Amino acid sequence: MSKGLIHINTGEGKGKTTASFGLAVRAAGQGRRVLILQFLKSRTKSSGELNSAEKLGIKVIKFPDQTTPLFDPSVTLDDLEKSIESAVEESILMIRSGEYDLAVLDEFCTVLGGGYAGMAAAEKIISAKPEKMELIFTGRGAPAELISLADYVTEMKMIKHPYTRGIPARKGIEF
Repeated sequence: MSKGLIHINTGEGKGKTTASFGLAVRAAGQGRRVLILQFLKSRTKSSGELNSAEKLGIKVIKFPDQTTPLFDPSVTLDDLEKSIESAVEESILMIRSGEYDLAVLDEFCTVLGGGYAGMAAAEKIISAKPEKMELIFTGRGAPAELISLADYVTEMKMIKHPYTRGIPARKGIEF
């Protein structure tokens, strides 16, 4: 296997996580060992991607207690930042372990863009990456510093979305 590269799927449009899960499925289908680490995801909702990945033997970890104050006013920024700091350290250990060929850090760009962690956390994750590991970051607001370290950068741009017309997210389509 050749040198692993760094990918970013960012932007305001739909499809950042879905594209990353698609790459994870492709890698697993070619016999690669895949790890998906989910930051800032709903405590209660499950997604079609998550269910499919687990059926394919892809290791998925959804870090608990990382709902933002926007979705749960009882969450404090201090608690969220501590949870993310702990999740970053856990992520580094798993990435460094050598057990995986590809790792997705889902919504990590959002973590950075929201100020819940700084670029130092991203740099620690990148420096922990084994040479042949493929590393993917997703989420809105990827900072320029992270973009400059990446090999692939894709920006999803929303042109039109049914949510703006009051159509809620649909099971099997948006989640």
